[in-house]
Amino acid sequence: MIKLFEKMGSPVVYGIRVFLDFMHLSLQAFFWIIFGPFRDKPLKHKTVFEQMVFMGIQSVLIVFFVMFFTGVVLAMQSAYQLSKLGGTIYVASLTAVSICRELGPVLTALVVAGRIGAAITAEIGSMQVNEQIEALETMAINPVRFLVAPKLLSLFVMLPCLTILGDVSGILGGYVIGVYNLGINKHLYIQTTFKYLMLKDVYTGLSKSFVFAIIIVLVGAYQGLKTRGGAVGVGKHTTISVVTSFILIIVADCIVTGIYYFQNM
Repeated sequence: MIKLFEKMGSPVVYGIRVFLDFMHLSLQAFFWIIFGPFRDKPLKHKTVFEQMVFMGIQSVLIVFFVMFFTGVVLAMQSAYQLSKLGGTIYVASLTAVSICRELGPVLTALVVAGRIGAAITAEIGSMQVNEQIEALETMAINPVRFLVAPKLLSLFVMLPCLTILGDVSGILGGYVIGVYNLGINKHLYIQTTFKYLMLKDVYTGLSKSFVFAIIIVLVGAYQGLKTRGGAVGVGKHTTISVVTSFILIIVADCIVTGIYYFQNM
């Protein structure tokens, strides 16, 4: 029985330890973002802007194409069913609302997590195994302030922007199918889109993107700081980072959607 409880308790203790370490990292990152300027240790603007270019501008193309073709597929699939009910025109509103409320923020976050989350873990993990993190601490430079906080602030700004781009791209993809394949009048398509698309649908999706940005950066940074074992360890923790980010994004999406859902009941 004692061995059984040990086997059951070890994963629980490990999970609690990981959770506490992760929360400690999160609090440190937000501390340096919010209170760093008041301690005469603000984040370097150059570093933040460089990260914004890397995370945001360089992700524009992939987000555009992913969401554009998602809108195309969603319009074709919905048209197949709605045409049986004589409601083909509602492809416009269904595509727009689905993209803005759910698919836009989630797919954009997954694309960014695969690209940015892996890069963050690989960068910090390589520094960790090469003892560059210890070198920063020796020079009295806080690694979280120097490495994590700028990335968190940058993605916190850029992911909502990418989400808006993804929403527009997805709606554009649906527009192409609706107008040039289904034969819907382009003015009627646009009118139907914005007739049923409410402002609440847009800010619901944008609010999710802030949560996703926190998950992507902090999971990537946490796995990077925990990297051990040389190049093999970097690859292992990069994989863990991406998979964990994907799972947490889906879970967070479910939680946030549930909050909005039960508020409207």
